Amino acid sequence: MRRVEEVMGLPMSVDVRRAQGPDVQAALDAAFAVLHQADERFSTYRPDSELRRLERGEVPEDDLSADMREVLDLAARAHEESGGVFDVCTPEGRLDTNGVVKGWAAQRAADVLVAAGLRDFCLNAGGDVVTRGEPEPGRAWDVAVRHPDDPQAVLAVLSVTDGAVATSGTYERGAHVWDGRSGSRQLPLVAATVVAADLTVADVLATTVLAMGEDGPAWAVEHGAATVIAVTTDRRVITAAPAAVSGAPAARA
Repeated sequence: MRRVEEVMGLPMSVDVRRAQGPDVQAALDAAFAVLHQADERFSTYRPDSELRRLERGEVPEDDLSADMREVLDLAARAHEESGGVFDVCTPEGRLDTNGVVKGWAAQRAADVLVAAGLRDFCLNAGGDVVTRGEPEPGRAWDVAVRHPDDPQAVLAVLSVTDGAVATSGTYERGAHVWDGRSGSRQLPLVAATVVAADLTVADVLATTVLAMGEDGPAWAVEHGAATVIAVTTDRRVITAAPAAVSGAPAARA
């Protein structure tokens, strides 16, 4: 069973295996509701979103939603751990939580599916992926990482069972990521993919690696990444994984 909906201006899908019936449909309804609610709250395009109202000073700190507090806390922690590289305050002075929210919301949606009893599924949030179980017995989910120069070409394929994959890149949305230390959007990487146990973690790490540059993959491994694949502006590929960890997700060209 597969469902696709547009959320945050992106196609998001859930592919469920070995489960059918009204309970699955109800679980999918609940999972997509989580995604749509996050879009409404954190949208940078909706003037009535909580994020935009916070930016305009219309929401007192005491009245922030629990979700907003959680996302801002995650962003503040990432800012500190990255030495200021990760920042939700743009060089233009606006608030932009996109480096946290998509992964955070998709992980919460996946948690809803798990809580409903689904064990074998792949949730794809515009290229950021959460997998659980197997698509068929004895086989992991294959997650393709696109080549930054060709949307039809594959840079690598990651085999993931219970995990998450996030990619941050400049090849589709342009210079939407910045280095919080300098405010520069001229980055030394064009793409960064991170595999982690949780998509919130993977998404934040991928954004940070893209902004940090060639030191990013090793830094990400120290902060929870199981595998990192980064591509420089001159198209060198940098990979990193914990040296002492066995059973990390396999990657193939």
